Amino acid sequence: VQVTFSPMVDLVRDPRWGRVMESTGEDAYLNGEMGKAFVRGYHKGGILCCVKHFAAYGAAEAGKEYNTTDVSERNLKEYYLPAYRACVEEGADMVMSSFNLLNGVPVNGHKDLLVDTLRKEWGFDGVLISDYAAVKEMIRHGYLETLKECAETAINNQVDMEMMSSSYIHYLPELVGEGRVKEGRIDESLRRVLELKQKAGLF
Repeated sequence: VQVTFSPMVDLVRDPRWGRVMESTGEDAYLNGEMGKAFVRGYHKGGILCCVKHFAAYGAAEAGKEYNTTDVSERNLKEYYLPAYRACVEEGADMVMSSFNLLNGVPVNGHKDLLVDTLRKEWGFDGVLISDYAAVKEMIRHGYLETLKECAETAINNQVDMEMMSSSYIHYLPELVGEGRVKEGRIDESLRRVLELKQKAGLF
């Protein structure tokens, strides 16, 4: 095993949610401290790690899986984001973007969250991978109409790897040719993936 999809530091305050047992609790500070300990432990054991699910996935309305989340800016910054940030600062190698809506916008289409907060404010330059079919889920959310639009939106929000759905492999060459995605944006994601593989000893 080279990489694990852990730690999961989603803040959970609704016991109806089916993934409560995967979380470390309902306290933002404790989640961050436990998350950092996971990161240190994995690295000590020679395993790279991926903090998930970014962000606010645990706030699903009525505890329903895949449901939307509606979180005020104050609650998001004071309670939901700190544990993810703590893990990033501890050296988490990857971040997994969640497939929920956050205040009406699918996370993989959320520039403020993925680019402005994660990349620029927090300085995360590791691999950002989507959750299971989360890029394609933007269609089901009613946010986009086509798989091609999903590819364009996700890659331009610096989602480096698409898990399960196949918009990247089918449409990125076409989008680059049309000038809707810069070749340098592809190169940047490629660099991150190759650096991760190098770090994992896969070469």
